[in-house]
Amino acid sequence: MSNFYLPEGLPTPSSGPDGLASPYWEGTRQNKLRIQKCQGCGAWQWGPEWICHRCHSFDLAWEEIQGKGRIYSYERPHHPVHAALNSHGPYIAVLVELPAYGNVRMVGNLLGDPLQAVPIGGAVEAVFEPHDTANPPYTLVHWRLV
Repeated sequence: MSNFYLPEGLPTPSSGPDGLASPYWEGTRQNKLRIQKCQGCGAWQWGPEWICHRCHSFDLAWEEIQGKGRIYSYERPHHPVHAALNSHGPYIAVLVELPAYGNVRMVGNLLGDPLQAVPIGGAVEAVFEPHDTANPPYTLVHWRLV
């Protein structure tokens, strides 16, 4: 039996062929949450891009942030979206807004009872789930109510 929130057998996350998201995944391996910040206009952004969403500068840096936010929205899938989820469900996927970082929003799983009430605006914190025996190893970011 696995200690992971979701069952084993799901695709391993990757930075993609261009490696753009590598700083994010390297950070998660160190239990650090990183997103991009424009060095030109100071805007925060997620997901990874080559260009700033606000000023179109190419001068983006990866910065460590505090994994604290609030639930903006959620979905409770009951049907499997991948074969590894055939006997696992429902689960809760949340859209988390990060007020301290320009209200950037990130998606992740909400830990706990999959039938729990999900409070819109509820405070959450990031939880790191290492998959050390995977090849290559990776760490997922989930969210937990605080």
